[in-house]
Amino acid sequence: MLLKENGDISSESSYESATSSDEENEEEVAEGGDLFMVRRMLGSQSRDLNETQRKNIFHTRCLIQGKLCSLIIDGGSCTNVASARMVAKMNLVTKPHPEPYKLQWLSEEGEQIVSEQVEVNFSIGRYEDTVICDVVPMEACHLLLGRPWQYDKKSNHDGYTNKFSFIHKERKITLAPLSPREE
Repeated sequence: MLLKENGDISSESSYESATSSDEENEEEVAEGGDLFMVRRMLGSQSRDLNETQRKNIFHTRCLIQGKLCSLIIDGGSCTNVASARMVAKMNLVTKPHPEPYKLQWLSEEGEQIVSEQVEVNFSIGRYEDTVICDVVPMEACHLLLGRPWQYDKKSNHDGYTNKFSFIHKERKITLAPLSPREE
């Protein structure tokens, strides 16, 4: 509680709700349309098309060079990753990885040596950004944003709604996931 000079009393909770509602919150949803490259289905299981996000990782779509691409945000990934196939098809310029390493979990082909990086410009709605990614053969998505992106953006994840919120260029951005039907 705060006691004002004129004797009025106000609580911090009413102050917090007033300031948070004053902030402009822009929720960005996925672009619609056909994907740039068709993803190969990994473990094509029948899904409960219930709209809950309880068991879903964050999937959305983004634009890269004007092409509709799939994007996953995964806090379990220690790096940002771009699909090697997407990088090749879009003729994105790669550079040598400063610290090459071996990786096994993203591919059915066994252990991979990660030796290249790429700078990817992407957008989701009005949110536009650039991210440096390791180039890896993967089928799960075109662009995977891992812990480095979450850390750099100081993002907050709402586990119930499966939305990510952060401040970008002085605007609050909220990224909404695709529903299970849209994935």
